[in-house]
Amino acid sequence: MAYSLDLRCRVVNYVRKGGKKSDASRLFSISLWCVNDWCNRKVREAQRPKGRPRKLDWEALKSDIEKHPDKLLRERAKEFGVWPNSIWYACRCLGVTHKKNFPVQGKRL
Repeated sequence: MAYSLDLRCRVVNYVRKGGKKSDASRLFSISLWCVNDWCNRKVREAQRPKGRPRKLDWEALKSDIEKHPDKLLRERAKEFGVWPNSIWYACRCLGVTHKKNFPVQGKRL
């Protein structure tokens, strides 16, 4: 959980007025790393961690599944230039399940 904006501003103001960063760390009961990071930032608000860019476009995959529901994972993987496990993971996150069409409803072959 992120620290409040008020606390961040108080810590930075303390350091800017001549206080030591180590003293600010002890006084406000936060780590020295946080004090250093907040003093070096231009913006004090909490920042969301950035994820790495994904190679697979999930919207394109979703439309491909709707157009060609009978394709195998390895065929889709070859088309999108990724591993089959990437397709499987994306399908799982999108809520796409295996085909469950049987010749006679209720009977498994």
